[in-house]
Amino acid sequence: MSVTPPPAHRNIAETPFPTRIIIWLVGLFAFLNVYSIQAILPMLMEDFQATPAEAGHAVGATVLGVALLSPFIGMLSDAWGRKRMLVISMLLLCIPTAACGFSRSLNELVFWRFLQGLAIPGITVVVMAYISEEYQHHGSVAKMMSSYISGSVCGGYLGRFITGHISTLTGDWREALWTLAVLNLIGALFVAARLPASEYFVPNRAIGAGFVQLGRHLRNRGLLAACAVGFCVLFALVGTFTFVNVLLAKPPFNLSPAGLANVFSVYLVGIVITPLASKLMARFGYLGTLSIALAFAMTGLVLTLVQSLAVVVIGLTLASSSIFVAQSTAISFLAQQVRTGRSLASGLYNLSYYLGGAVGASACGFAYMHMAWAGTVACVIMAQCLAALIAWSFWRNP
Repeated sequence: MSVTPPPAHRNIAETPFPTRIIIWLVGLFAFLNVYSIQAILPMLMEDFQATPAEAGHAVGATVLGVALLSPFIGMLSDAWGRKRMLVISMLLLCIPTAACGFSRSLNELVFWRFLQGLAIPGITVVVMAYISEEYQHHGSVAKMMSSYISGSVCGGYLGRFITGHISTLTGDWREALWTLAVLNLIGALFVAARLPASEYFVPNRAIGAGFVQLGRHLRNRGLLAACAVGFCVLFALVGTFTFVNVLLAKPPFNLSPAGLANVFSVYLVGIVITPLASKLMARFGYLGTLSIALAFAMTGLVLTLVQSLAVVVIGLTLASSSIFVAQSTAISFLAQQVRTGRSLASGLYNLSYYLGGAVGASACGFAYMHMAWAGTVACVIMAQCLAALIAWSFWRNP
């Protein structure tokens, strides 16, 4: 059956709202909520009389929700359609985001944060499938995917920035979360109105074939090793940037929620650094690049032990940028290991990746309670050493 070329209005250079901007906004709104709670963690600890580990569950719950649903959301999208699934997920995300602001206990907040996580894969997984289908015919998949990734990084940063600064201005973290809910609603309505409908989507309801492919993937040692490294990568990132807020809110730093939000500006350096990963992989291979990235990440973590805000920020910049390179390397190695069932393989990677973040939030909180920030640093470095061990044992350069 022949495929009708997309109409002229699909030209991304001619639309009033270029599709690259819309895709960028999708990435922004997907990650606006995931880590937004980190900047107000000390406020939550005070309001709910919670320990660092207990407050960390508010971060881990969302990441756990993303992890659990990611492998299966692709199957639902294959049956329901891309844009429909995307818009429904963005609208559903508004409900638990608003409900977070009405939480009367930490357990309630953790519950609503978990529901946020269940809505997010309907955005992150589906938009990647949408891009792959709709823009391969234009030869612009790489550009669109770059727009999505850039939006994701900015969303992760802005979520923390908005929450931290509004909480400081109003003295109430609840108003910050309600603000995010309103922004989510605006984003959902904008995407519903402006995102072009799918032109190349073909419904696929053969769920049984997906489970057959799943069995093949679970026997692929290279794929599983990439997933294991991804687990360690987000373990380190979430563990570091959740509990460093507790450190910096105390003497000698005494940062406000707004000050903590500003620290997350180090994430933006990753936009510049991460593209260098492809050049490093071309020169040193997957294993060499991962080893270099992990070494720099551990060096950055050690720097955060110095009681100087400038040195801590330098250490966090080095740690986060290196982890982004490690993540890019793991995803690239995964792509090299898989020839069929790529979307399902990506779902398995996301399951392992975000599960690592959920475990990292709990484990590093436990370490902080018993050994303060030095315990969290030690816990994260152990995870990074495990990633290196797994890669050296099971990764093979082509």
